[in-house]
Amino acid sequence: MNHENQLRVYPVPAGAPLQHDYLLRVRPEGGEWTDVPTFRVKVDMHDVREASMACFDFSGRVEVEITFPRFYTVYQALVRPLSLGITPDIEPKRVTFFLDRPANMAVEINKERFHNLHLFARPMDAPPEKDGENVLVVKGNLERDCFLSDEINEKLARMPEGRILYIEPGMYHIGEFLWHLPSHTDVYLEGGAILKGGLICEHAENIRIRGRGMILQSHFERFSGTNGLRLSHSRNITAENLMFLNPPHYTVYAGDCEDIVLRGICSFSCEGWSDGLDLMSCRRVLIEDCFLRTSDDCIAVYASRWDNRGNSRDITVRKTCLWADVAHPLMIGTHGDHDGPGDLIENILYEDVDILEHHEFQPGYLGAMTINAGDKNTVRHVSYRNIRIEPFEHGKLLDIQVKCNPDYNPAPGKRIEDVTLENIHVLTGSGEEPSMIAGYSPEFCVKDVTIRGLYRDGRRAETLEEANIQIGPYTEGIRLL
Repeated sequence: MNHENQLRVYPVPAGAPLQHDYLLRVRPEGGEWTDVPTFRVKVDMHDVREASMACFDFSGRVEVEITFPRFYTVYQALVRPLSLGITPDIEPKRVTFFLDRPANMAVEINKERFHNLHLFARPMDAPPEKDGENVLVVKGNLERDCFLSDEINEKLARMPEGRILYIEPGMYHIGEFLWHLPSHTDVYLEGGAILKGGLICEHAENIRIRGRGMILQSHFERFSGTNGLRLSHSRNITAENLMFLNPPHYTVYAGDCEDIVLRGICSFSCEGWSDGLDLMSCRRVLIEDCFLRTSDDCIAVYASRWDNRGNSRDITVRKTCLWADVAHPLMIGTHGDHDGPGDLIENILYEDVDILEHHEFQPGYLGAMTINAGDKNTVRHVSYRNIRIEPFEHGKLLDIQVKCNPDYNPAPGKRIEDVTLENIHVLTGSGEEPSMIAGYSPEFCVKDVTIRGLYRDGRRAETLEEANIQIGPYTEGIRLL
């Protein structure tokens, strides 16, 4: 076997939610097959169903094999996003394909989108040394439950800043269900470590949460309001390469935070208000290499809400896959300082994003790419570049409106201006309604929206009609180039 072709599959602790709809094996090119466990994830609050998820690390080139106990025969197999360019080989009970680079993907057999397999093929990990200086190791156990208590934080408090907490594989119950992470700490979750509960960084700084572990919350009640990871009034926080299984509320909630990195986050949800990554009054945020399949907005950018006050700015989302079983894949603007003068939401960039699904029927909540300025907000300097939208069940491609949503807005928004959409590729589905760009009044208007290169099914749209975009009142400077 070529030593450049490497594969790592992580252990599974007792009690992990496994699923057996698919049998998955992977091998380095020229090597031996290794079984890869598949986990149960619940999707789509409209009609909750059980899909599958699997993950492994690799380098070089590997072959993936999927077989299907539940299908009589395979007549179609699709690997999405389509931008990966993966065409699998299909046999009656078996599908195979090769990977030569890390990728997050969904594999759909016989057009099955709700009991499908989500596969996260990630680069080889580089964990910290467990016997290094300033490292606290939490010993795991694959056979019985483990517990994370306040004693962990007490031990960390006696260690110098820059400490590392290394959590070995095991099923961990978090005491009081919520774990407040201390500042100046690097938390590493080894693959096979599953935490049952939520994580909180509150009035904290300089925290890194990383590894190959999972946050499991499928046992939480819908209205518990528990987030997978809550970042509150904090700065310099990084969360990377973690998986969140069925949080009842947001996967990551960031409020009044700055200098945040969310990298390699993969999440599944099936409850109302179970958004993916929600940012409120945040500055300097990077989101990249994520895969979010949620039953509310995948990524939402707001300003003031609850105890979070102030503008949101300098936010980048890139190299990410979004699957919205409900509501919007990308949302900006609803919440702000409606009791005061309003807020600014500005300097937002979406780049190299694949939108795999948008499925919403409620009027007022349609739009794969949505800017709805409410609560006296001004939204400006927003760019969408190299966005790929695959056929979706029902919704709009684009919704840019200054609004006063009766469900959420005590006051209308003020303004939307300087929005650019560039190199947008749409594969037309059967459930698409016309997009809308509209203001609220002569004062509360939409100004300067430039669409530069919108392609439908490979053909460049030359008119707004071909783009399926309608222009409402109180707009100025809407251009299709």
